[in-house]
Amino acid sequence: MGGWKTRLRVSDLADDDRLELLCRKCGQSRYLGKAELEARNAGHLYLDEVERRAMCRVFACKGRMRMALIRSHKVSAFIGGMA
Repeated sequence: MGGWKTRLRVSDLADDDRLELLCRKCGQSRYLGKAELEARNAGHLYLDEVERRAMCRVFACKGRMRMALIRSHKVSAFIGGMA
C-alpha cells in the first residue's frame, strides 16, 4: 500500500501535467514535464523512483528533491448554496 507516487508511472501522466521538484537542502525548485522524462527513457518508472533519483543541480548542493504534481486542468468552483 502506498501513496500516489507509488501508483503512478511517468507514462500515466497527461501531456500537460508537470512535476515540481523542490530541494530539501537549499530550496531551489525546477519543473519537469512528461516529454522531458520520456526523452530521458524514464517513461516506465514510477514517480517515487523518479523522486528518489532526482538531485539538486545547484553547484555543491546535490540535495534530495521533494516532488509535487502540478496539474493545469481547469477546476470549476462549486456554485450553489443553501437558499
